[in-house]
Amino acid sequence: MELKTNAALIIIDQQKGILHPKLGRRNNLQAEQRILDLLGHWRRTGRLVIHVQHLSRSPDSVFWPQQSGVEFQERFQPQTGEQLIQKQVPDAFCATGLEKSLREAGIDQLVIVGVATNNSVESTARTAGNLGFETWVVEDACFTFDKADYFGNTHSAEEVHAMSLGNLHGEYATVVSTAQILKADQNL
Repeated sequence: MELKTNAALIIIDQQKGILHPKLGRRNNLQAEQRILDLLGHWRRTGRLVIHVQHLSRSPDSVFWPQQSGVEFQERFQPQTGEQLIQKQVPDAFCATGLEKSLREAGIDQLVIVGVATNNSVESTARTAGNLGFETWVVEDACFTFDKADYFGNTHSAEEVHAMSLGNLHGEYATVVSTAQILKADQNL
């Protein structure tokens, strides 16, 4: 593993709404701290940070633009020089200009963190891999929620998270930990 000096960190949907109790029980309670660890490292090393914000089309969504849930959490506020991508579907590449921006900047390595593992993270990572980006998903810097499958069987957030990472690893992305990312950079 080698973390490139121009690797982009993509932080997905770290908005106030993701903390709403109606979303249910989640996994990886340390995920936000891991995201902050990576964000701090990216800022210290001058790498590109991309904040993805979901603007829902559904008025009952925690990310509906007409309420505070759509706003970034204070600890994840974009800083000057960091990119903001706004999306209306789970995939951060869909109709956002993200691919064009990355290509123009000569970036081909992406590190993806955020929520929900089985939704926006997985969707974005699949597209990134399909587009030929070297894509890393940081397993301890993502989380999701308990979810029922198509047949009505409830699965824990841990199971949903693990299956989503299993869907990605080796096919669309490489699944890594925060410690592996930070170690990969120290070896440069």
